[in-house]
Amino acid sequence: MSEGGGPDDAACAKAPVVVLSGPSAVGKSTVVRCLRERVPDLYFSVSVTTRAPRPGEVDGVDYTFVTAAQFQQLIDNGALLEWADIHGGLHRSGTPAGPVAAATAAGHPVLIEVDLAGARAVKRALPEATTVFLAPPSWEVLEARLVGRGTETPEVMARRLQTARDELAAQDDFDEVVVNSQLESACAELVSLLVAHTQVRREHQ
Repeated sequence: MSEGGGPDDAACAKAPVVVLSGPSAVGKSTVVRCLRERVPDLYFSVSVTTRAPRPGEVDGVDYTFVTAAQFQQLIDNGALLEWADIHGGLHRSGTPAGPVAAATAAGHPVLIEVDLAGARAVKRALPEATTVFLAPPSWEVLEARLVGRGTETPEVMARRLQTARDELAAQDDFDEVVVNSQLESACAELVSLLVAHTQVRREHQ
């Protein structure tokens, strides 16, 4: 996996940004949905991707869909906070810096949901951002959720379980760890982080 940032990243370095990551099946999408309902002025970062839209996906809402050449131009211009080659280079995805900078300049807290490598890259680009690892109540709970999906072969499932173990082992690298044992409490913890960041920024204005 490759990731990178650019010179434009420094413009957002003091922005109120929360970067959310965690293993597959930990409940990130549900928590994000809750946050978007609870924090009216929240800006949820929309990733840029070179893959084709899936049925029901809306350009600019679910993802911003671009060509491979356009994506490379974003990299060359330093316009991405982080980016990665997905599935061995089958397609690329990244987090655009411009909309994040615009949102924070307007006083909006920002939420970025990325994988662990992406979270590290955003942290390098925005040192004052808060990285949050969303953790399961226990390994057994996460394993049950992954296996319960029943959509993979045993070989693929074994790889997913090993990836999840590796991801859990990396949680100490994050600024905050939020345990998703109950949606309400996990959402409340993240809301407090987003609101606290916004209040700190406004106090310095």
